[in-house]
Amino acid sequence: MEFNDKLMQLRKEKGWSQEELGIKINVTRQTISKWELKETTPEMKKLVELSKIFDVSIDSLVGNKSNDIPSQKVVHHYSFGCAPYEYISKIKLFNLPLVHINVGNGHASKAKGIIAIGNYAYGLITIGLFCFGGISIGILPIGLFSLGCLSIGLLLSIGAIAIGTVSIGGISIGIFATGGLAIGFYALGGACFAKNIGVGGYVQAAIAIADIPTGDITFNTNNVIKFNEVQSAINQNLPDTPKFICDFFAKIAELSSMSNYR
Repeated sequence: MEFNDKLMQLRKEKGWSQEELGIKINVTRQTISKWELKETTPEMKKLVELSKIFDVSIDSLVGNKSNDIPSQKVVHHYSFGCAPYEYISKIKLFNLPLVHINVGNGHASKAKGIIAIGNYAYGLITIGLFCFGGISIGILPIGLFSLGCLSIGLLLSIGAIAIGTVSIGGISIGIFATGGLAIGFYALGGACFAKNIGVGGYVQAAIAIADIPTGDITFNTNNVIKFNEVQSAINQNLPDTPKFICDFFAKIAELSSMSNYR
């Protein structure tokens, strides 16, 4: 049996469409169709991936009967101590599977779906080592909302190193940043560098509120700081500051000074 016929037979035995098989090895449905029509043949890298997916030797896959013996079957490489597992839901939204889970296949563990879980995950809700989506959780997540070691979020980012509009982390960079080292327009943390307002141990900002404040206007938290004083300073020097931000930092300043004064 030649490669194109063998591929079609194995795919149908699994009950997969050409598109589903294409997702598993990161090629298009048209590519699978061309292979099965004998118009093109896959490169060696894709042959290896196919042999792993179907649990057959490459010789068997390409129709070399003389070497088609069980001992030459490709051995799967496990990752994180778990056996390979993949699930693709038949329900689709926006031409993506509702759920795609692909784990235990090492570097080949790629998942793409509305909900995607894999080493490399792309979708609306994603979990993986490297993931991109609306809500992302992983080692290196990128999304609207992200949680991970090195986290990049367009809206909210939480991580050891966090970058986002609102960021929380050991090292935090954002419009609103809080962390051990916080950098942003508004910052709160151990050491802060803020364009507008900062509160922390050491702060460099236009309005700095800290044990060691540096800036145009400074409030030392070792002394008594009154809510109205900070509020007035922000309104006079940063008049475009939203009221809730002004009140928030004024209250934090007052509470910080009260804590130190006691």
